[in-house]
Amino acid sequence: MKNYFVRLSNQHENISKIVLIVITVLLIVIALPKETQFNYTFQKGKPWAFENLMAPFDFAINKTEAELNEEKATVMKNSHPFYRFDEKLAEQKIYLFKNELADVWNKRFRSAAKNYKEIEQQEKLQQVQETIGVQILKVIYEKGIILINDKTKSNNPDGIITIVKANIAEEHNLNDYYTIQTAFSFIQSQLENISSADQTLLAPLLENALSHNILYDDQATRQWTKQLIDKISLSHGLVQKDEVVVLKGEIIDDVRFQKLESLRAEMKNQEFSSSARWMMLMGHFILVSLAMTMLVLFLFLFRKDIFDDNRRIVLLMLLIVMITYLFLWARKANLFDMYLVPVCILPIIIRAFFDTRTALFTHIVTLLIIGFEAPSGFEFMFIQTIAGMVSIFTILNMSRRVQFFITVLMIFLSYTISFIGVSILHEANFKSIDWMNLKWFLGNSIITLFAFPLIFIFEKSFGFLSDVSLMELSDSNSPLMRELSMKAPGSFQHSLQVANLAEAAIFHIGGNPLLIRAGAMYHDIGKIDMPMYFIENQNTNSNPHDDLSFEESARIIKSHVIRGIEKARKHKIPEQIIDFIRTHHGTVRLQYFYQSFLKNFPEKVPDEILFRYPGPLPFSRETAVLMMADSVEASSRSLKNADADSISNLVDFIIDNQIAQKQFDNAPITLKDISEIKKLFKKMLMSIYHIRVEYPR
Repeated sequence: MKNYFVRLSNQHENISKIVLIVITVLLIVIALPKETQFNYTFQKGKPWAFENLMAPFDFAINKTEAELNEEKATVMKNSHPFYRFDEKLAEQKIYLFKNELADVWNKRFRSAAKNYKEIEQQEKLQQVQETIGVQILKVIYEKGIILINDKTKSNNPDGIITIVKANIAEEHNLNDYYTIQTAFSFIQSQLENISSADQTLLAPLLENALSHNILYDDQATRQWTKQLIDKISLSHGLVQKDEVVVLKGEIIDDVRFQKLESLRAEMKNQEFSSSARWMMLMGHFILVSLAMTMLVLFLFLFRKDIFDDNRRIVLLMLLIVMITYLFLWARKANLFDMYLVPVCILPIIIRAFFDTRTALFTHIVTLLIIGFEAPSGFEFMFIQTIAGMVSIFTILNMSRRVQFFITVLMIFLSYTISFIGVSILHEANFKSIDWMNLKWFLGNSIITLFAFPLIFIFEKSFGFLSDVSLMELSDSNSPLMRELSMKAPGSFQHSLQVANLAEAAIFHIGGNPLLIRAGAMYHDIGKIDMPMYFIENQNTNSNPHDDLSFEESARIIKSHVIRGIEKARKHKIPEQIIDFIRTHHGTVRLQYFYQSFLKNFPEKVPDEILFRYPGPLPFSRETAVLMMADSVEASSRSLKNADADSISNLVDFIIDNQIAQKQFDNAPITLKDISEIKKLFKKMLMSIYHIRVEYPR
């Protein structure tokens, strides 16, 4: 049992990896909808490629969106506006008329009356005028004065309206009611039979008493229109159980297409027993697990460095879950078209930290997963795959900020061209393309720009390095590089040459050129503190090693590795760059001081540990190539006659010696790669040390 637990503890990395992948699968399975899938792909105008399809249950044939919109438009066109009849307004206006008439009589006439008899006559005349005015107003307000709404004028050509009076709604014609103008005309016609003096007095008072008592009721109109729209049937016709939906080979016309879409929607809304739901859950689990297994196998077989790093696995799983949940949320919310979901963020972020193959493979696996819920599955998969490929190909080099916008533009173009192609295939008519769909692709492309701040966030969260950060680190104007160039100019020039050699070599055999260049620029920063102890910085005949023992000199030379690591950490240089400082000498022996010790003290046995670098050995293609480039460039400076033979012999001797000392045993680099690197180094060094033509003086 004890041995079992020991073996188990030794496998904690692999166990953690398995747990992480299982959790990812479960998170995705839980998010996927729990309804039956309509497992057929079909296109309008194309033949049905499957066996005869019979209706598994009764279902209604849903109307198309165009049909529903047409019916809604008809309802809105034919729905009559509602007006509310104010029955209390007449009393208020009549009361106002009486008061104003009394005020006029009191001010104009009664003050001039000489006796009681004249006052009595005036009161009788006032009473007659009041009776005439009240009768006219009653007639007008009983019929009603309407304030016609602008919508009624434009949307109601037949002039029919609905009047709500005493909570009873009745349809009437607009012409059945007065307007302010027609009401005043009626007043004038009624006053024609009385004296002109009475007309002059009553006309303005009656006009002042006019007001609209039939007003537009927007809320009632909206409610009534909504009720009519809600009553519109969403379906027409019924397909009964076991009835033929479509036969094999039949062309899918509009009718059959709508039947198939109705069946798909009905299957999605079916209620299932708990056992059926568990079976669906199991099906999702099997399919998602299969897709994730393919990704894991790809990493295990072709990207072992990613597979062995749990941090990288966490990032990949997190991105897959993030995109899947975003897509499924958008699908459930149904607020916008699914092509607005920025699926291409996934391959862009992965490409920023890993390689093209990993980005493409992960993108395809994610599309296979979300393809369960994608509308028109094959079309969605095709368009998103093309867009993902384009996004990966356009960020092969993220050294410039403008590259981000170029990537967004290319994604938009790939979406647009793919959509146009699919639309023409469906409709066989260029004019039938719905160009408004391009707005979703444009929105998608703009949202994809958020991939770049996300790259920064993931970079800081997981401690990874993106191409943009590597470019910033490689800048020779960075604080550490300026310090190196000022205090150790020879080491700075050496670093530049090593960077050029290493970058060309890793580009040739395959690797990360930006990473190795940044590593080469920083690999010798430990020489800043004691620059004169390194020969490339010595500009006089004085050599401080002449006053030291061979062991002490070896200790100082070796110390530049430790000093470099400390200085890099002080300046918060990423660990991936520090790895180059650690490994650029591996565990090789300081041959000059070792041989000098043997020559001067033949009777003594030297302690080899004192004359060897502490390591570790290079563990990646990049660190191995840097070790070769560093040794070859440094040794080439000591050549007295830099011709083709001497350079070739030097490169072969240096690298073969490193192989003999087993410096590349931990690095995934082949003898073929090393042979190619040798040829490249020889060619580049010959270009550097070529014989120049002496110009006449």
